[in-house]
Amino acid sequence: MYLPPHFKIDELAAIHAAMQGSRLATLVTATTDGLIGTPLPLILDPREGDYGTLYGHVARPNPQWKLPPTGEAMAIFTGPDAYVTPSWYATKAEHGKVVPTWNYLAVHAYGAVEFFEDADRLLDVVTRLTDLHERSRAEAWQVSDAPADFIRAQLRGIVGLKMPITRLDAKKKMSQNRKAEDRAGVIAGLGASDDPVDREVAAMIPME
Repeated sequence: MYLPPHFKIDELAAIHAAMQGSRLATLVTATTDGLIGTPLPLILDPREGDYGTLYGHVARPNPQWKLPPTGEAMAIFTGPDAYVTPSWYATKAEHGKVVPTWNYLAVHAYGAVEFFEDADRLLDVVTRLTDLHERSRAEAWQVSDAPADFIRAQLRGIVGLKMPITRLDAKKKMSQNRKAEDRAGVIAGLGASDDPVDREVAAMIPME
């Protein structure tokens, strides 16, 4: 990922927070048959390894796990994003030398991916994923709510994955390269949008 210094995120805690805030990632592997990408939810365990470890699963018919990777894998996490019109910049009225851009948050995690079929490890991953995404519900569904033999049968239809992270690229492009008056205009413009994601981006733009 292209990382200009003013957009780069260096703090590991901030990078992990961005990854955990992304509900769906894309796992990309390079194989002898070419690149393969799969959208899937991933769990980040920040306690494992220097940069954390990712866990998830793919469908058994998915060829991605059957084709040996030719190098490291990449997991792509994206956060809120928004189009920025130059009409919001104060500098538009000054000289007109402005163009549209896009504000966004993105993290690329790299590492060697391991695919596994062990039922107990799969059950652990599925349980952790379920607990993560059910915890905000008043009546959270649990894997144990379903019959054990049914769950075991379902596990035979998936393959687990583990990816210890060896390096991270993280970018928060939120108008930091614009002067304060321009950033204020973008905040006001996005903040007035009917789109909740636009308003979320507005709240992420720094004023200093």
